[in-house]
Amino acid sequence: MARPSRYPLELRRRAVRMVAEVRDDYPNETAALQAVAEKLDIGSRETLRNWVKQHEIDGGQRPGTTTEESAQLKALKKENAELKRANEILKAAASFFASMSSTGHTHARSVHRRAPGPLRRRRADLQDAHRARLQDRPFHVLRPQETPRNSLRPFRAR
Repeated sequence: MARPSRYPLELRRRAVRMVAEVRDDYPNETAALQAVAEKLDIGSRETLRNWVKQHEIDGGQRPGTTTEESAQLKALKKENAELKRANEILKAAASFFASMSSTGHTHARSVHRRAPGPLRRRRADLQDAHRARLQDRPFHVLRPQETPRNSLRPFRAR
């Protein structure tokens, strides 16, 4: 943040007006600037020269960036820097959440690892597996095996 100006705005305007009024009374502009700077107790004539130059730019008498354009450019640069910071934060958050597993725990990766080697798909992994042929389904795994009727009878010795 820039420090506030040592000279008030009204003093600047008055000094620029005085230089414009007394410019013809002196042999060159430097002498006029020096005289006005001494009268108004301005530290350097170069400071006053910069004020006069900026006044001429703002008035359209000299090419350059006006005070208004400069303020607008400064505000846009500040907004741009703020947006870049926000973008960096969002990128970091996105990469953080992308690195997490679907369960939300980072330690779950070590538990749910895939086996090394080529990926082998089984019928359950395929789409439309429920439409597979009935004779291909392993019903013996899904239903308990039926026991023969004679195995339920108590043992009789003959």
